[in-house]
Amino acid sequence: MLGKKAPEPGYDDFWQEYEEKTGEKILTRGLGKYVSGWDNFDKNKWSGIWGLVITSSGGFRFHHFPQNSWIDAFTSFIKSPAPKEKTIFIPREKITSSEYIKETKWWKKLFNYLPPQLVIKYTDDAGSEKRLRFLVEYSGKQPPVL
Repeated sequence: MLGKKAPEPGYDDFWQEYEEKTGEKILTRGLGKYVSGWDNFDKNKWSGIWGLVITSSGGFRFHHFPQNSWIDAFTSFIKSPAPKEKTIFIPREKITSSEYIKETKWWKKLFNYLPPQLVIKYTDDAGSEKRLRFLVEYSGKQPPVL
């Protein structure tokens, strides 16, 4: 049929494809800002990057997708390396605890608002306990399940 476009992949298609790619069932998902706790990110000063915060049947994932701003497009004549995806994955068996911290007092929310935080304690390959911190926004009121 003339003039009719094929439907573009949607929101549900993205998550179905993500599950197929990882081979894990997604339990919760949201948007998060990395704060601290992952050695490679801290070493490269990547705190403050945004990405998907995903709890799956296999563990915890943070997935930052490359992005370009209008400033990048305007200055594209300067050769710089292409942005790369950045990911964190912690297998479920390495996670020792998780805490979802959300302010409940209305007056504190009004005068000193901070987005909810997700703190994940895990053991690294050397057996040391580490703490990951994110500022998170989950759709609805679903906290992470770990």
